[in-house]
Amino acid sequence: MLNKLTVGIEQKGVWLKSTLQKTTSARVFRLSIVVCSTIFLSGCSLIEEKFKELMRPSPIEHPGQPQTGQAEKRWPEPPHFTIPPPTKEELAEVGLPVPPTFFVPPPQKPNKKVRGRKNPVKFEKKTIDRIPFYQTTIDLTDYDTYLSVLLPHNASQANSAEISYGAENFESFVTSHKGAVLMNGTFFSKDKEQRVMGNLVADGKILKYSRWENYGTTLGIRADNKLEMVTARAEGQPQWDKHWFSLTCGPRLLRQGEVWVHPDIEGFTDSHVLTIGPRQAMGYPKSKDKIYLVTFLYGLSLEKEAEMMKKIGCYEAMNLDGGASRALAHNGSIIIKAGRPLTNVLIVYDKTHPAPQNTVKSWDHFQEINQEAEESGD
Repeated sequence: MLNKLTVGIEQKGVWLKSTLQKTTSARVFRLSIVVCSTIFLSGCSLIEEKFKELMRPSPIEHPGQPQTGQAEKRWPEPPHFTIPPPTKEELAEVGLPVPPTFFVPPPQKPNKKVRGRKNPVKFEKKTIDRIPFYQTTIDLTDYDTYLSVLLPHNASQANSAEISYGAENFESFVTSHKGAVLMNGTFFSKDKEQRVMGNLVADGKILKYSRWENYGTTLGIRADNKLEMVTARAEGQPQWDKHWFSLTCGPRLLRQGEVWVHPDIEGFTDSHVLTIGPRQAMGYPKSKDKIYLVTFLYGLSLEKEAEMMKKIGCYEAMNLDGGASRALAHNGSIIIKAGRPLTNVLIVYDKTHPAPQNTVKSWDHFQEINQEAEESGD
């Protein structure tokens, strides 16, 4: 009996020990979970506090509104993206020719203005290869000769997506502005804004500017009447802020004395530009002391127009807006009437048709502030 009781007590002891071990393990397990959860939640709280700290707005939330005692916060300019020129492989994929490698010519010698040039602005009707045309030759070295741009209704800015001054009849331009020669300039859109296509500078003042401009070709006049012609997608953007006069149009016709017609590379796709039609163009000889403005009387392809500009004597040349926009006047008489109102017109002044005093003063001021930079090559 005693033995049975002893055995029973031992069995109960084993069971109790086992039960206590299991119970202790469970408690430890539960305690571990509680501890881990506490640590995890504490970490989350710290992360949340750090996140709130990072997301907390700075003392100056908007530019131009600095708090008292704090310096004005300068916000960086947005990045300037430019479209790189297409590679040879990309051109081959779409069946376009590879443009020739460009040679950068040496710097141009300054064209100092002097008084008393004989016939500084020549207006002639000529014929080459049985193709008639009017040619205006502008002597850039003459003190009284200036090339500028007129805008409709004496607007101070060219039409853009933000602001528009409409258009004006060519006859009104000729009557209101006494120039030796007036002719149409660059392209403009056909929508209600009639936006001027391409950047535009006249009298040292930017009339139309977009930092993203990456189409067409620009003819620019810098300090000391230094001429340049730049195709953005092939050579990079020109320095419009260094131009006294600047017109962006195209396509380019001549590059360093050779025919260079690649409208697709420049971004032109309009069939009215690419097919045969009434043409106007501008360019200059290798001496870079003159500018030629040409109005053709027959419809031409871009390639034929380029050949003609080369025979006229141009070393660099580009196409201008033509078609229904083509217009020309000489000494106040309209020779070719525009088929529609215009948004920008080129005007040539000379001694007989003097430039406004504001234009003359602007030229002198432009020379003063830019001549030193030009001489240093900046």
